[in-house]
Order: sequence, then C-alpha cells, then structure tokens
Amino acid sequence: MRRLWFLWIMMILLEGCASSSSCMDSRLWQAYEQVFRKARYVDLTHTITPSIPVWSGFGKSTCGPAEDPKTGKPYTWSSDGFEATRYMLATDQFGTQLDPPAHWNPYYPAIDELPPTFAVRPLVVISIVDQVSGNPGYSLTVDDILSWEKRYGRIPEGSVVFVRSDWSRDWPDPSLATRHPFPGVSLDALKFLHEQRQILFHGHEPLDTDDSPDLEGEAWLLRNGYTQAEGVANLDKVPEAGALVAMGFPKFQGGLGGYARFIAICPPDWKYGVSVGEVPESPLPKALKPLHWDEERGMRVR
Repeated sequence: MRRLWFLWIMMILLEGCASSSSCMDSRLWQAYEQVFRKARYVDLTHTITPSIPVWSGFGKSTCGPAEDPKTGKPYTWSSDGFEATRYMLATDQFGTQLDPPAHWNPYYPAIDELPPTFAVRPLVVISIVDQVSGNPGYSLTVDDILSWEKRYGRIPEGSVVFVRSDWSRDWPDPSLATRHPFPGVSLDALKFLHEQRQILFHGHEPLDTDDSPDLEGEAWLLRNGYTQAEGVANLDKVPEAGALVAMGFPKFQGGLGGYARFIAICPPDWKYGVSVGEVPESPLPKALKPLHWDEERGMRVR
C-alpha cells in the first residue's frame, strides 16, 4: 500500500498536460492538492534546549533574553512590545543535526554549500530494534539491509535511509551522551548503501555513527564527501517504506554541523501524524498561558 502511494505521487508529477505551458506549471500544485494536502506529517526532530545530550568535549550551550546594547536590559513584551532570544551555542553539533562532509574534511562542502535538492526525498526506515534489545551495541549490517529489501523492494536511488534503534526513547536524558555501548551502523553497511544503492545519506538516533574507537563509519563517510543525519527522533511513528522526508537547516556560512528539522510525509491512511486542515495554522491558536523566561531551566516555557 505504501509503495502504491509513492507511485501515485510520481504518476501525478509525470502526467502530461494537453496544451499550454501554464497547465504544465500547475502539476506541482495538483500534486499538493491530491497528495501532500492529504498526507500525514510526523516530526522526526528533537526540541533544542540547553540540557539535551551533547558530547562533553563541546561544553554546555546556554541561552538568555536578547538585550538592548544601549541599556544592557532585556527587551520585554510589556515595555518594548516584543522579546527575542540570545543563543550561546557551544557547538553546531547539537540535537537533531545534518553533518556536512566538511565536518571532517575541509575540501568538501560545509552546511551552506549543500545543494537545495536535499529538500525532499524518499524515506527508508530500517529497524534494528529487535537486535538492539539483546545487544545494545548492535550495528546495522548488510544482511539487515537485504532483509528490508526482501520485504519492500530495492532501496530507491537518492533516498534517505534512517536506522531505527529506539535509542532516543530516553531523550532528553543528558546521560545518553556518555552511554556506551550504543547502537550504530557498520562500515560495510554504509559502503553498501552509498556504493551499491547510491542513497543520498543515512541517519541514526545516537549522536555518533558507531561505537568504534576511531569512529570508522563517520570517518569514512565525511572524509569521502558523504553527508549524514544524527539525533533523529520518532522513527517508531513512520512507515518503513513509502514515505517521504522533507528537511531544512540554517545556512551558516562555513558551518560544520547543521541544526536540522526532518519531517516525514506519510500516506493519508497512516496512523500517526497530522494532516493539513486538522490543526489551526493561519492564524495560529492562542495559548492559555503566556511564554515566560525560566531562569532555572534557562529557556522560555509556558
């Protein structure tokens, strides 16, 4: 059913128009109305707060109210009509992220140099949850990939492959950053996915690709021009085949990591997620409680 949904999308996009170029130009709008408007959207992204797990070598990030440089006082809704936030981020390797290859090799693209074609791709989710339950340090293998293909068919070229381990269920416990062993992706599996299946990139729930002493998987990927996603969430709420993934990230010049947002676009009959029209969007709903600054937590809360 999921594969048929994906093929339906492609048929709409490829279907020719009988006459004018203006008719041809409406195909994407037709696809939105017929497919994407009815799809269900699932967020695969962790919320960034100062206390989320991060490698100890990067230190602690903090944030605070933005201040007027002339007075040194924070802007407030009551006196200035607005508020803003000042972020003191210890690293760009934080939370759900997209690693560009320049993170390990300066001759390859940084985050601002990634092409816009990354925006929407077929999404493959390969689960190793059963293996991890008996071995917390289990890594995805080529056999796991081939087993997925026996069920769903060949992994689409140019797709994004997310590896589900359920490691992120304990998020945002900061101790996750120091918990070993953790589930990973083997070097053989990474080479197979890129060299044999020509995927765009893979993603995983932990903050590193694998638990090897020299991070061999991450080293091979980034030193050879490949990208990867880390800290991905909610993979238990998306289908293993048939969905798409939309992605966005800030365009920091020379950035070596990307605070990323990944959204799964699932078939309209999928049991999780939300569809267009199910929640208020414009205008957005007014909350019962206002945001306020919490000094102890170092962020705005309701």
